[in-house]
Amino acid sequence: MNITVLDYHTLNSGDIDDSELLNLANVTCYPRTAEKDIVDRAFESEIILTNKTPLSATTLANLPNLKLISVLATGTNVVDIAAANKLGITVCNVPAYSTESVAQMVFAHILNHYQRVAQHHRAVAKGDWQNCNDFCFRHGSLQSLKNKTIGIIGFGETGKQAAQIAAAFGMKVIVHSRTQPEVLPPNTTLSDLSSLFQQSDIVSLHCPLTPHTEQLVNHKTLSLMKTDALLINCARGGLINEQDLADKLKTGTLFAGVDVLSTEPPATDNPLLSAPNISITPHIAWATLEARQALIKVTVANIKSYLAGELQNLVHA
Repeated sequence: MNITVLDYHTLNSGDIDDSELLNLANVTCYPRTAEKDIVDRAFESEIILTNKTPLSATTLANLPNLKLISVLATGTNVVDIAAANKLGITVCNVPAYSTESVAQMVFAHILNHYQRVAQHHRAVAKGDWQNCNDFCFRHGSLQSLKNKTIGIIGFGETGKQAAQIAAAFGMKVIVHSRTQPEVLPPNTTLSDLSSLFQQSDIVSLHCPLTPHTEQLVNHKTLSLMKTDALLINCARGGLINEQDLADKLKTGTLFAGVDVLSTEPPATDNPLLSAPNISITPHIAWATLEARQALIKVTVANIKSYLAGELQNLVHA
């Protein structure tokens, strides 16, 4: 049996144990694969693993041996699921493997902002502490998270994890969710979207990117936010109208921390790259060592269940 991994570098650059995967069968791993090369590389494969390499209907139609696509992620928008179903190709994914990691990155951006971590490191590196007359110095105010209000849009697994961390900091949590949560954690209240933007010191996005949520953050919703509010996005870049956010950041009345952009890698003219009052990380919230190891483990289990005729983590059109 042949297994082809189309884009392995982002998952494993040599720091995780992938022996269980590599011992499954005849496994060929490519660091990355251009779309035009997929058919040549995977023509003989019964199983393909992909993270971000797209598998279109045309590509799938030219892979006659393909029986299983195991997506190395939770999101499966890189695969034409309807086409796969018509061709009898099974598609599975890895749900909830990075919940803790993504929530951790949310608070990395939050703490970087309120504690001014990177700003003070840069100041120390250029000699400000050595030249200081006192034992310490501050560039701007440092603020406590206690009693701050965080508004969480989307209350799936990462939203719930972020709420739990926020509660540990003594924050007030308000939530907007497409579906009514069966149980809300203590000190957590539901909110309509407009009220959430108006009341929150921090707005954190945890919803999927759908036609309904695309550019959810735009000039109108940004205008509702407090003048010193912080916007966090570790979900999907398309949730934000990036030009509207860049324009708002330039006014100095809003701050942001994002791990995702609408196009990745971003174009050089992406307005957020040159905007002030923002911290940007390169889509790494998912990528802790522990999360990537869990992803490998579940992927191996997906393949083993397929081989045993007991499918798991199936994705349907």
